[in-house]
Amino acid sequence: MNIFVTGASGFVGGDFVKAVAGRHAISAMSRSESSDAKIRAAGAAPVRCSLDDVEPAQMRGADAVVHCAAHVEDWGPWADFWRFNVEGTRRMLAAAKEAGVKRFVHIGTEAALLYGQDLYEADETYPLALDSPFPYSRTKAHAEKAVREANAPGFETIVIRPRFVWGPGDQTILPVVRAMAADGKFAWIDGGRHRTSTTYIGNLSYAIELALTQGKSGEAYFVLDGPPVVFREFLTRMAGAAGFALGDREVPGWLVRTIAFASEKAWRTLPLKGRPALSRFTANVMTRDCILVDVKARREMGYAPPFTIDAGMRALAAQA
Repeated sequence: MNIFVTGASGFVGGDFVKAVAGRHAISAMSRSESSDAKIRAAGAAPVRCSLDDVEPAQMRGADAVVHCAAHVEDWGPWADFWRFNVEGTRRMLAAAKEAGVKRFVHIGTEAALLYGQDLYEADETYPLALDSPFPYSRTKAHAEKAVREANAPGFETIVIRPRFVWGPGDQTILPVVRAMAADGKFAWIDGGRHRTSTTYIGNLSYAIELALTQGKSGEAYFVLDGPPVVFREFLTRMAGAAGFALGDREVPGWLVRTIAFASEKAWRTLPLKGRPALSRFTANVMTRDCILVDVKARREMGYAPPFTIDAGMRALAAQA
């Protein structure tokens, strides 16, 4: 199969390319020479374009598109989130359809459901947070809506939703936690007692490849490692596998959310430089239960995660 990938120089897209390059012909969106090098090293051919200017000719001949690229931030101008996550996705859909692509696989997120609440046993019937106060959540919700509405005969669209993607190559979670621990700024919010579903990067790449041919078009699927974990226990294992330790300092969740709200309000109303030390999105993600269900993926896609959490931790330790 010929596959066109966006976000191939990042964590999710890069791992997918490495996982399937020996079985498929891969071309990938690239915006710079440094991205060209990463994409070639992963096993794909770089194609110079971006979400702002992609054209049908740049993915002509592709059987499928795997759209991993997104503006993944917890803070910033709303316009940037909308430009990349919504308009960029719509542009990709239009170009792919005109190029004759048969299936479009979009990497979504459970964040598209969030407006500040806990999630308990949530499945794919849970409504998208199209009016979320968090720019990442709202724009990823609108992006997913656009993808699913674009589904049509001859142009099948499907959404894969991971939660808390982790493993070797992680460019966000562990680096941030490591830096906070090194600076003495890390603390367990509400003792880290909340529970979360997780998705190991190898399980996500496996699910994306399944989605190239499996699953019902126009549908969304959660893909997870298995039962939820206690956040403190899981992050402690991750840090240990990566070669550093976390302290025992704790702070109450209500205080963290209050500080985040006040910080964002100050930064949006006053001429302050930089960014808030803590965003509302991060505060809510780090203080809420997020328990999801992947029964649908197992039933309709044949999803059965090939990697256990123990295996993932061993791989993380091997990288350290």
